[in-house]
Amino acid sequence: MNPLPKELAKSNIIAVIPCYRVEAQIGDVLAGLPRYLKHIVVVDDASTDETASVVARAAKRDRRIILIRHERNQGVGGAMLTGFQKALELGADVVVKIDGDGQMDVSYLPKMLMPILQGQADYTKGNRFRDFQALQKMPAIRRAGNLALGFLTKAATGYWNLFDPTNGFVAIHGRVLAHLPLDKIDKTFFFETSMLARLYLLGAVVKDVPMPARYGKEASNLSIHRSLIEFSMKLIKVLIQRLVVKNLIHDFSMASIYMLAGFPLLIFGLTFGIIKWAESSRLQVPASTGTVMIPTLAVIIGIQFIIAAIEVDLRSVPKEPLAQQL
Repeated sequence: MNPLPKELAKSNIIAVIPCYRVEAQIGDVLAGLPRYLKHIVVVDDASTDETASVVARAAKRDRRIILIRHERNQGVGGAMLTGFQKALELGADVVVKIDGDGQMDVSYLPKMLMPILQGQADYTKGNRFRDFQALQKMPAIRRAGNLALGFLTKAATGYWNLFDPTNGFVAIHGRVLAHLPLDKIDKTFFFETSMLARLYLLGAVVKDVPMPARYGKEASNLSIHRSLIEFSMKLIKVLIQRLVVKNLIHDFSMASIYMLAGFPLLIFGLTFGIIKWAESSRLQVPASTGTVMIPTLAVIIGIQFIIAAIEVDLRSVPKEPLAQQL
Protein backbone atom coordinates (compact mmCIF):
# COMPACT_ATOMS: atom_id res chain seq x y z
CA MET A 1 0.00 0.00 0.00
CA ASN A 2 1.45 3.37 -1.06
CA PRO A 3 1.98 5.88 1.77
CA LEU A 4 -0.31 8.87 1.85
CA PRO A 5 1.38 12.00 0.39
CA LYS A 6 2.10 14.50 3.15
CA GLU A 7 0.23 17.23 1.26
CA LEU A 8 -3.00 15.24 1.54
CA ALA A 9 -2.49 14.45 5.20
CA LYS A 10 -1.78 18.00 6.38
CA SER A 11 -4.17 19.98 4.17
CA ASN A 12 -7.72 20.99 4.97
CA ILE A 13 -9.40 19.21 2.05
CA ILE A 14 -13.18 19.47 1.97
CA ALA A 15 -15.57 17.50 -0.23
CA VAL A 16 -18.83 19.11 -1.33
CA ILE A 17 -21.52 16.65 -2.43
CA PRO A 18 -24.65 18.05 -4.12
CA CYS A 19 -27.52 15.59 -3.80
CA TYR A 20 -30.91 15.24 -5.40
CA ARG A 21 -32.91 12.02 -5.05
CA VAL A 22 -29.93 9.70 -4.60
CA GLU A 23 -31.11 7.70 -1.58
CA ALA A 24 -29.95 4.44 -3.20
CA GLN A 25 -26.39 5.63 -3.89
CA ILE A 26 -25.42 8.29 -1.33
CA GLY A 27 -24.79 5.85 1.53
CA ASP A 28 -22.14 3.95 -0.46
CA VAL A 29 -20.61 7.20 -1.70
CA LEU A 30 -20.14 8.50 1.84
CA ALA A 31 -18.81 5.17 3.10
CA GLY A 32 -16.17 5.10 0.34
CA LEU A 33 -14.66 8.54 0.95
CA PRO A 34 -11.02 8.58 2.13
CA ARG A 35 -10.03 9.56 5.64
CA TYR A 36 -7.81 12.47 4.57
CA LEU A 37 -10.92 14.51 3.77
CA LYS A 38 -11.28 16.77 6.79
CA HIS A 39 -14.93 17.68 6.18
CA ILE A 40 -17.70 16.34 3.94
CA VAL A 41 -20.39 18.91 3.17
CA VAL A 42 -23.52 17.27 1.78
CA VAL A 43 -26.11 19.63 0.29
CA ASP A 44 -29.52 18.02 -0.16
CA ASP A 45 -31.22 20.06 -2.88
CA ALA A 46 -34.79 19.58 -1.63
CA SER A 47 -34.91 15.87 -2.47
CA THR A 48 -38.35 14.27 -2.40
CA ASP A 49 -37.01 10.87 -1.32
CA GLU A 50 -35.06 9.72 1.76
CA THR A 51 -31.69 11.18 0.70
CA ALA A 52 -31.49 13.54 3.69
CA SER A 53 -32.39 10.77 6.13
CA VAL A 54 -29.66 8.49 4.76
CA VAL A 55 -27.09 11.29 5.08
CA ALA A 56 -28.25 12.17 8.61
CA ARG A 57 -27.75 8.56 9.72
CA ALA A 58 -24.29 8.51 8.13
CA ALA A 59 -23.41 11.77 9.94
CA LYS A 60 -23.99 10.08 13.28
CA ARG A 61 -21.28 7.56 12.39
CA ASP A 62 -18.90 10.03 10.75
CA ARG A 63 -18.49 13.45 12.39
CA ARG A 64 -16.88 14.86 9.23
CA ILE A 65 -20.26 14.83 7.48
CA ILE A 66 -22.19 18.11 7.55
CA LEU A 67 -25.72 18.02 6.14
CA ILE A 68 -27.27 21.18 4.66
CA ARG A 69 -30.81 21.05 3.29
CA HIS A 70 -32.41 23.38 0.76
CA GLU A 71 -36.07 24.17 1.28
CA ARG A 72 -36.54 24.46 -2.48
CA ASN A 73 -34.66 22.95 -5.39
CA GLN A 74 -31.92 25.27 -6.72
CA GLY A 75 -30.14 23.02 -9.21
CA VAL A 76 -26.71 21.45 -9.02
CA GLY A 77 -25.03 24.86 -9.22
CA GLY A 78 -27.15 26.24 -6.41
CA ALA A 79 -26.28 23.26 -4.23
CA MET A 80 -22.58 23.68 -5.02
CA LEU A 81 -22.62 27.39 -4.21
CA THR A 82 -24.12 26.59 -0.80
CA GLY A 83 -21.42 23.97 -0.28
CA PHE A 84 -18.67 26.35 -1.42
CA GLN A 85 -19.78 28.97 1.08
CA LYS A 86 -19.66 26.42 3.89
CA ALA A 87 -16.25 25.15 2.76
CA LEU A 88 -14.86 28.68 2.84
CA GLU A 89 -16.25 29.14 6.36
CA LEU A 90 -14.38 25.96 7.34
CA GLY A 91 -11.11 27.37 5.96
CA ALA A 92 -10.69 24.96 3.07
CA ASP A 93 -7.29 24.65 1.39
CA VAL A 94 -8.88 22.69 -1.45
CA VAL A 95 -12.53 21.95 -2.23
CA VAL A 96 -13.48 18.96 -4.35
CA LYS A 97 -16.90 18.31 -5.87
CA ILE A 98 -18.17 14.73 -5.72
CA ASP A 99 -21.59 13.81 -7.08
CA GLY A 100 -23.92 11.84 -4.86
CA ASP A 101 -24.92 9.28 -7.49
CA GLY A 102 -21.75 7.18 -7.34
CA GLN A 103 -20.54 7.92 -10.87
CA MET A 104 -17.23 9.34 -9.67
CA ASP A 105 -14.33 7.05 -8.82
CA VAL A 106 -12.86 8.54 -5.64
CA SER A 107 -9.64 6.54 -6.12
CA TYR A 108 -8.75 9.37 -8.57
CA LEU A 109 -9.01 12.00 -5.83
CA PRO A 110 -5.21 12.22 -5.29
CA LYS A 111 -4.72 12.90 -9.02
CA MET A 112 -7.28 15.70 -8.75
CA LEU A 113 -5.84 17.18 -5.56
CA MET A 114 -2.06 16.91 -5.92
CA PRO A 115 -1.63 19.37 -8.84
CA ILE A 116 -3.39 21.99 -6.71
CA LEU A 117 -1.54 21.20 -3.50
CA GLN A 118 1.82 21.21 -5.34
CA GLY A 119 1.16 24.59 -6.93
CA GLN A 120 0.78 23.31 -10.50
CA ALA A 121 -2.86 24.31 -10.97
CA ASP A 122 -5.66 26.32 -9.42
CA TYR A 123 -8.48 24.08 -10.63
CA THR A 124 -8.54 20.49 -11.83
CA LYS A 125 -11.19 18.84 -13.93
CA GLY A 126 -11.86 15.22 -14.82
CA ASN A 127 -11.65 14.23 -18.48
CA ARG A 128 -13.25 10.96 -19.63
CA PHE A 129 -12.14 11.41 -23.24
CA ARG A 130 -8.49 10.42 -22.75
CA ASP A 131 -9.33 6.75 -22.12
CA PHE A 132 -10.53 5.20 -25.38
CA GLN A 133 -11.71 1.93 -23.82
CA ALA A 134 -13.71 3.74 -21.17
CA LEU A 135 -15.03 6.12 -23.82
CA GLN A 136 -16.51 3.19 -25.74
CA LYS A 137 -18.57 2.31 -22.66
CA MET A 138 -20.07 5.79 -22.48
CA PRO A 139 -23.64 5.93 -23.87
CA ALA A 140 -23.56 7.15 -27.49
CA ILE A 141 -25.93 10.05 -26.86
CA ARG A 142 -23.74 11.35 -24.04
CA ARG A 143 -20.61 10.93 -26.13
CA ALA A 144 -22.10 12.91 -29.02
CA GLY A 145 -23.43 15.61 -26.73
CA ASN A 146 -20.11 15.98 -24.94
CA LEU A 147 -18.19 16.22 -28.22
CA ALA A 148 -20.41 19.05 -29.43
CA LEU A 149 -20.46 20.88 -26.12
CA GLY A 150 -16.72 20.35 -25.68
CA PHE A 151 -15.71 22.43 -28.67
CA LEU A 152 -18.27 25.16 -27.93
CA THR A 153 -17.06 25.35 -24.34
CA LYS A 154 -13.43 25.75 -25.41
CA ALA A 155 -14.33 28.70 -27.62
CA ALA A 156 -16.60 30.31 -25.04
CA THR A 157 -14.38 29.97 -21.96
CA GLY A 158 -10.96 30.37 -23.60
CA TYR A 159 -9.61 27.14 -22.11
CA TRP A 160 -8.66 25.55 -25.42
CA ASN A 161 -6.61 22.90 -23.60
CA LEU A 162 -9.66 21.37 -21.87
CA PHE A 163 -12.49 19.05 -22.80
CA ASP A 164 -15.43 17.17 -21.30
CA PRO A 165 -17.42 20.21 -20.07
CA THR A 166 -20.19 18.26 -18.32
CA ASN A 167 -17.76 16.27 -16.16
CA GLY A 168 -18.60 17.37 -12.63
CA PHE A 169 -15.53 15.89 -10.95
CA VAL A 170 -13.65 19.11 -10.15
CA ALA A 171 -11.40 20.53 -7.43
CA ILE A 172 -10.41 24.12 -6.69
CA HIS A 173 -7.85 25.90 -4.52
CA GLY A 174 -9.47 27.59 -1.54
CA ARG A 175 -7.81 30.97 -2.16
CA VAL A 176 -8.96 31.00 -5.77
CA LEU A 177 -12.48 30.01 -4.73
CA ALA A 178 -12.55 32.92 -2.29
CA HIS A 179 -11.89 35.34 -5.18
CA LEU A 180 -14.63 33.99 -7.43
CA PRO A 181 -17.86 36.03 -7.66
CA LEU A 182 -20.06 33.16 -6.50
CA ASP A 183 -23.23 35.19 -6.93
CA LYS A 184 -22.55 35.24 -10.68
CA ILE A 185 -22.03 31.49 -11.09
CA ASP A 186 -24.86 29.69 -12.91
CA LYS A 187 -27.06 27.48 -10.70
CA THR A 188 -28.18 25.03 -13.41
CA PHE A 189 -26.34 22.25 -15.26
CA PHE A 190 -24.32 25.07 -16.83
CA PHE A 191 -22.53 25.36 -13.49
CA GLU A 192 -19.22 23.74 -14.56
CA THR A 193 -18.93 25.87 -17.71
CA SER A 194 -19.87 29.00 -15.78
CA MET A 195 -17.08 28.22 -13.33
CA LEU A 196 -14.57 27.91 -16.17
CA ALA A 197 -15.66 31.24 -17.63
CA ARG A 198 -15.14 33.02 -14.31
CA LEU A 199 -11.82 31.26 -13.69
CA TYR A 200 -10.52 32.42 -17.07
CA LEU A 201 -11.30 36.05 -16.29
CA LEU A 202 -9.33 35.65 -13.05
CA GLY A 203 -6.40 34.08 -14.91
CA ALA A 204 -6.56 30.72 -13.13
CA VAL A 205 -4.66 27.68 -14.40
CA VAL A 206 -6.95 24.71 -15.10
CA LYS A 207 -5.58 21.19 -15.55
CA ASP A 208 -7.22 18.15 -17.15
CA VAL A 209 -7.07 14.90 -15.18
CA PRO A 210 -7.72 11.81 -17.36
CA MET A 211 -10.05 9.24 -15.80
CA PRO A 212 -12.56 6.65 -16.98
CA ALA A 213 -16.30 7.24 -16.89
CA ARG A 214 -18.51 5.18 -14.59
CA TYR A 215 -22.18 4.59 -15.29
CA GLY A 216 -24.55 2.69 -13.07
CA LYS A 217 -28.30 2.16 -13.16
CA GLU A 218 -29.07 5.67 -11.94
CA ALA A 219 -31.02 7.93 -14.28
CA SER A 220 -29.38 11.13 -15.41
CA ASN A 221 -31.23 14.39 -14.78
CA LEU A 222 -29.43 15.93 -17.77
CA SER A 223 -31.28 16.06 -21.09
CA ILE A 224 -28.72 16.23 -23.91
CA HIS A 225 -31.24 17.66 -26.41
CA ARG A 226 -32.42 20.34 -23.99
CA SER A 227 -28.91 21.09 -22.84
CA LEU A 228 -27.54 21.55 -26.36
CA ILE A 229 -30.11 24.29 -26.97
CA GLU A 230 -29.84 25.88 -23.52
CA PHE A 231 -26.06 25.57 -23.35
CA SER A 232 -25.59 27.01 -26.85
CA MET A 233 -27.41 30.22 -25.94
CA LYS A 234 -25.50 30.58 -22.68
CA LEU A 235 -22.19 29.78 -24.38
CA ILE A 236 -22.73 32.60 -26.87
CA LYS A 237 -23.34 34.99 -23.96
CA VAL A 238 -20.20 33.72 -22.18
CA LEU A 239 -18.13 34.09 -25.36
CA ILE A 240 -19.20 37.70 -25.94
CA GLN A 241 -18.63 38.59 -22.29
CA ARG A 242 -15.16 37.01 -22.30
CA LEU A 243 -14.05 38.72 -25.48
CA VAL A 244 -15.22 42.13 -24.27
CA VAL A 245 -13.80 41.85 -20.74
CA LYS A 246 -10.50 40.25 -21.74
CA ASN A 247 -9.71 42.30 -24.84
CA LEU A 248 -11.29 45.65 -24.09
CA ILE A 249 -11.30 45.99 -20.29
CA HIS A 250 -8.57 43.82 -18.71
CA ASP A 251 -6.19 44.19 -21.64
CA PHE A 252 -5.75 45.74 -25.07
CA SER A 253 -3.54 43.77 -27.44
CA MET A 254 -3.22 42.80 -31.08
CA ALA A 255 -6.15 40.44 -30.53
CA SER A 256 -8.23 43.47 -29.58
CA ILE A 257 -7.25 45.27 -32.79
CA TYR A 258 -7.93 42.18 -34.91
CA MET A 259 -11.36 41.85 -33.30
CA LEU A 260 -12.30 45.51 -33.62
CA ALA A 261 -11.31 45.48 -37.29
CA GLY A 262 -12.37 41.96 -38.26
CA PHE A 263 -15.96 41.79 -37.10
CA PRO A 264 -17.05 45.17 -38.50
CA LEU A 265 -15.39 44.38 -41.86
CA LEU A 266 -17.07 40.97 -42.01
CA ILE A 267 -20.50 42.37 -41.09
CA PHE A 268 -20.12 45.29 -43.51
CA GLY A 269 -19.01 43.02 -46.35
CA LEU A 270 -21.86 40.56 -45.88
CA THR A 271 -24.50 43.28 -45.44
CA PHE A 272 -23.30 45.43 -48.35
CA GLY A 273 -22.93 42.39 -50.59
CA ILE A 274 -26.42 41.04 -49.85
CA ILE A 275 -28.01 44.47 -50.41
CA LYS A 276 -26.25 44.98 -53.75
CA TRP A 277 -26.98 41.41 -54.85
CA ALA A 278 -30.68 41.88 -54.05
CA GLU A 279 -30.69 45.22 -55.90
CA SER A 280 -29.01 43.77 -59.00
CA SER A 281 -31.39 40.82 -58.98
CA ARG A 282 -34.42 43.11 -58.74
CA LEU A 283 -33.27 45.44 -61.51
CA GLN A 284 -31.83 42.62 -63.66
CA VAL A 285 -28.64 44.65 -64.05
CA PRO A 286 -25.23 43.02 -63.43
CA ALA A 287 -23.28 44.62 -60.59
CA SER A 288 -20.11 46.50 -61.52
CA THR A 289 -16.67 45.06 -60.77
CA GLY A 290 -16.11 47.62 -58.04
CA THR A 291 -19.44 46.82 -56.41
CA VAL A 292 -18.49 43.13 -56.31
CA MET A 293 -14.92 43.68 -55.09
CA ILE A 294 -15.77 45.98 -52.16
CA PRO A 295 -17.80 43.41 -50.15
CA THR A 296 -15.54 40.57 -51.28
CA LEU A 297 -12.40 42.25 -49.99
CA ALA A 298 -14.16 43.32 -46.78
CA VAL A 299 -15.25 39.74 -46.07
CA ILE A 300 -11.83 38.24 -46.89
CA ILE A 301 -9.90 40.77 -44.79
CA GLY A 302 -12.44 40.51 -41.97
CA ILE A 303 -12.10 36.72 -41.86
CA GLN A 304 -8.29 37.00 -41.88
CA PHE A 305 -8.37 39.40 -38.93
CA ILE A 306 -10.74 37.12 -37.01
CA ILE A 307 -8.49 34.10 -37.67
CA ALA A 308 -5.54 36.10 -36.38
CA ALA A 309 -7.51 36.99 -33.24
CA ILE A 310 -8.35 33.30 -32.72
CA GLU A 311 -4.67 32.38 -33.08
CA VAL A 312 -3.74 34.87 -30.36
CA ASP A 313 -6.58 33.54 -28.19
CA LEU A 314 -5.29 29.97 -28.57
CA ARG A 315 -1.96 31.06 -27.09
CA SER A 316 -3.57 33.02 -24.25
CA VAL A 317 -4.60 30.13 -21.98
CA PRO A 318 -3.44 30.99 -18.39
CA LYS A 319 -0.16 29.25 -17.54
CA GLU A 320 0.94 30.70 -14.19
CA PRO A 321 -1.07 29.40 -11.19
CA LEU A 322 -3.06 32.21 -9.60
CA ALA A 323 -3.14 30.77 -6.07
CA GLN A 324 0.59 31.39 -5.63
CA GLN A 325 0.01 35.10 -6.22
CA LEU A 326 -2.93 35.53 -3.81
